[in-house]
Amino acid sequence: MSNTAAIDGAGGVHPDREGAHAVPDSSVGDWITLLKPRVLTLVVFTGAVGLVVAPGHLHPVLAAAAVLSITVAAGAAGVINMWYDRDIDAVMRRTQRRPIPAGRIAAADALAFGVTLAVASVIVMYLATNIAAAFVLAFSIAFYVFVYTIWLKRRTPQNIVIGGAAGAFPPVIGWAAVTGSIDPMPIVLFAIILFWTPPHFWTLSLFASGDYERAGIPMLPVVSGPKETRRQIVLYTLVLVPLSLLPWCIGWSGPLYGIAALALGLVFLLAAWRVARDAQDARGASLTRDAPAKAAFKYSILYLFLLFGALAVDRLTG
Repeated sequence: MSNTAAIDGAGGVHPDREGAHAVPDSSVGDWITLLKPRVLTLVVFTGAVGLVVAPGHLHPVLAAAAVLSITVAAGAAGVINMWYDRDIDAVMRRTQRRPIPAGRIAAADALAFGVTLAVASVIVMYLATNIAAAFVLAFSIAFYVFVYTIWLKRRTPQNIVIGGAAGAFPPVIGWAAVTGSIDPMPIVLFAIILFWTPPHFWTLSLFASGDYERAGIPMLPVVSGPKETRRQIVLYTLVLVPLSLLPWCIGWSGPLYGIAALALGLVFLLAAWRVARDAQDARGASLTRDAPAKAAFKYSILYLFLLFGALAVDRLTG
């Protein structure tokens, strides 16, 4: 994007300021936007649950520092992702107003901001907890930046399947912060998020496939079409639901979590089935506000919140 122009939300054109300093009209809100705060919420929550359900005890101040480190690290990864994707963000309708393509923050400044936050988060995690948690935190940042953002996203429709691992690390990090180790249970939580990510993101890609096609990103609906995407959503959800019951089946959690996981999973399956049976999300179709793909996408976010919330409540209540 060295010589391209980015179009802002008001229709103005800003030349790409490669290597320039932050422009005067950037605001605190723009820098916060770089952190992808909407994505942060779920990442931080699953990380905090990993910390809460881990056996052992961590001083509240150190626990807060650990959660802060996870928050900052996730934000840093988001910043670097926006820096690298500034060229495709400029041509996608839902991302054109982001601070870098809109010209409100210079690319070089954004990169420096992201790298600084990433390094600081790992250092704080190490000082507050242990080397295991700091290592997994650093690895999660590197995985998101180098494996997902730089390597997979623009090369393969499996970008979400493999790259989804980046968002599955938080409960492992939270657990390691308390125990200093990586045990089978956080690996199960990792797997739950890993298999949750494709149906979650592919429902979004169904009604945003036009954006991805314009940007040249090989998302599954663009490469294989909506019909195959719907089929894959159902298949991954069919794996996710029994996987989510594993903590209950092996006796690690109680009936409260088990019942919640089963109920939430059945609703997720119903949402996935409605997506599979619907034709509104075909490429180029005009979607209504309540189209099944949009409804399934929104529910998938609620699903993970409630699932991990039920796990935390179940463990805290014995």
